[in-house]
Amino acid sequence: MKRILTGLKPSGELTLGSFIGGIKQSVEYQNIYDSFIFVPDLHAITVPQDANLLHERIKKNVALYLACGIDPNKNTIYLQSENVYHTNLSWILECHTYMGEASRMTQYKDKASKKENISVGLFTYPILMAADILLYDADLVPVGIDQKQHVELARNLAERFNHKYGETFVVPESLIPKVGAKIMDLQNPTKKMSKSDGDTKGTILLLDKEEIIRKKIMSAVTDSENKVYYDLENKPGISNLLTIYSSLSNLSIKETEEKFKDSNYGNLKKEVADLVTTTLLEIQKKYQEIINSGIVDRVLENGHKIVLKIAKKKYDSVLKKVGLGRN
Repeated sequence: MKRILTGLKPSGELTLGSFIGGIKQSVEYQNIYDSFIFVPDLHAITVPQDANLLHERIKKNVALYLACGIDPNKNTIYLQSENVYHTNLSWILECHTYMGEASRMTQYKDKASKKENISVGLFTYPILMAADILLYDADLVPVGIDQKQHVELARNLAERFNHKYGETFVVPESLIPKVGAKIMDLQNPTKKMSKSDGDTKGTILLLDKEEIIRKKIMSAVTDSENKVYYDLENKPGISNLLTIYSSLSNLSIKETEEKFKDSNYGNLKKEVADLVTTTLLEIQKKYQEIINSGIVDRVLENGHKIVLKIAKKKYDSVLKKVGLGRN
């Protein structure tokens, strides 16, 4: 059975985009693959974080994964920072990464172009991401389109290391869902719906109240044509609403277009709002049952024990091959 690995950074509240673009697929994948799911909290501190809020989000994220249908009996679920081998392997991989490769990563390039103050961690975090993947011999990494570049870096590093030292790492492949890989902001549909964005008017949080969810969807930016069809370039707002409906209803984009071909924008928004609220209210009910039950700590502790053994074995192999330690 192939191994799949994924994670969602706890740098902000989980959103509808997080669910459609990541968690929903993980629920499906857990029945097909040997599934590893982790909270990459080390990645969160590449930008300033409130320590208390970060602690809270770590636990909240895991509870939401479970509420969304992630089965702890079918997944190995763990916290990145509790396993020192992630950062240890990252350093070795950094020493095998070229400056040109790292400087081409999109998040770094974007912030550098804006003349923002950038931490070294932000520059090197794609290499830590590669360590997250390679440490567990993951065959597949589900990512949104904007994250594919990071999997390519992991592939390059695995191939480079294997060529120099002999077969050590599985070369991973990215897995991008055909629908819903990238949900856009409802107020700015040319921008990804972000869990880190301070302005949440265009972002639906998984724990938003029903009236807030409906208000956000009914206020979504569209266009003046009042015809419902999928056209990312000319109708990004309508295309985003169709993508949301398609993803949650398990209909294709074509089937969704057909369903709404005679609808006006108001009807489309109402149908989308109905489906989103039905989905999220069920998740919220389960979340409330989980969050204070002690399940989260038990799941993370069990996952920690499993991954520590796997990571140590891989890391010890790497140490020996590069000539570190006492052999």
